[in-house]
Amino acid sequence: MLLYMSNSARETSSTPLHSVSVAGAVVREDGRLLAIRRADNGTWELPGGVLELTEAPEEGVVREVWEETGVRVEVDELTGVYKNITRGIVALVFRCKPSGGAERTSDESTAVEWLTPEQVSERMTEVYAVRLLDAVDGAGPHVRSHDGRQLNTAR
Repeated sequence: MLLYMSNSARETSSTPLHSVSVAGAVVREDGRLLAIRRADNGTWELPGGVLELTEAPEEGVVREVWEETGVRVEVDELTGVYKNITRGIVALVFRCKPSGGAERTSDESTAVEWLTPEQVSERMTEVYAVRLLDAVDGAGPHVRSHDGRQLNTAR
C-alpha cells in the first residue's frame, strides 16, 4: 500500500531567515583601525552592510567600506563570524588593508576615523569592538554570538 505524505508539518513550522552582512576590519600600518559613526543611530562600528545576492563576500566588503568611508581596501582574510541571535544577522568580518582613497563621510556615516585599539574599546559597544579586536589578535577566525547588547562568552 502506497501512502501519501504531506509536507504540512514542514509548512507549519517556520523556516529561520537570516541576513548576511559583511564588515571590514581595516588596519593601517601604524595599527590604527578604521571606524565609522553611523548616521542612523550615532554608534561607532566597523564599516559594512548587507551582502548583495550576487556578490562574493570579499566583493561586498570592498564595496561597503568604499561606500561608507571613501577608503579603498584589499581583503586579507576572514577573521570572524558573528551572529546576532535576536535579529537573525550573520556578520562576516574580514581584515583588510587600505589601498587608496581618502576618508570621507557618506549618507550612512557622520564620522570616519582611524582609532587605536584603546579608542575602539572606549567608543564601541562590546559586540562591535570585539570584531575589530578579534581581527588583529591573530587567533581567528573567531565564531561568536550575541543578543545585540551582550556577547555570549562561549566560543
